[in-house]
Amino acid sequence: MNRRCPLVSLRGPGLRLLAGFVLGGLAGARIEAAAPAAGPTATNAAQGRERDLGEGLVYFRVHQLPADLPPPEPGRVPPCVVDLRYVRTDSAGAAAFGFWVGGRATLRSPVLVLVNRQTDAALLASARAHATAGGVLLVGIPGRNFQPDVAVTAAEETEQLAYDAFEQGATIASLLTDFPGKIRYDENSLGKERSAEPALPESGTEAAASLRPATVVDPVLQRAVHLHRALVALKKL
Repeated sequence: MNRRCPLVSLRGPGLRLLAGFVLGGLAGARIEAAAPAAGPTATNAAQGRERDLGEGLVYFRVHQLPADLPPPEPGRVPPCVVDLRYVRTDSAGAAAFGFWVGGRATLRSPVLVLVNRQTDAALLASARAHATAGGVLLVGIPGRNFQPDVAVTAAEETEQLAYDAFEQGATIASLLTDFPGKIRYDENSLGKERSAEPALPESGTEAAASLRPATVVDPVLQRAVHLHRALVALKKL
């Protein structure tokens, strides 16, 4: 069985935003990310509150709008991941999100918005309106009539399992960890497929199973974190 990291492609506003991040004579340069001083915390409750994803990145999972939107913060706010997957809302909720993200997102403190085909259409439209202004990237698994800025190649069933696992008590750290190893970051890799992990052995079911992660990995959340780490390594944040 082959294990692959989620593949990523960029288009539209996402490509323009990343182009802005990587300008400055870094074309062709390859930078290795240093090991983070502090990894993700083990917080596992799924309430609408901030969680630490490490290296200055925070995570918010939204269930209801506007109730779950983070309150305004004084000074420079950190980059964040906002999870809008499976969220249904009305026009007022979509407008509230638009007002919030418009006041928070900048090129130096971007908002990475996790979305999928089940995200409310009005909410997607509100997020896209701010993505064109910069500082907002939509990350998700593309589908029929749905194309995020950062497209992750993964099964929707896997995404659902990982999403539900967090609701049921899995830690953020467990949802981001599959086969650990040093990740190389460069501007070219942001828009290209990641190379495949070594294949698991065809024989020896127990040995193969021991190499698999105990908890399903959230491929979309993982991609957002990798994107943030790449931008940090390139000194764009």
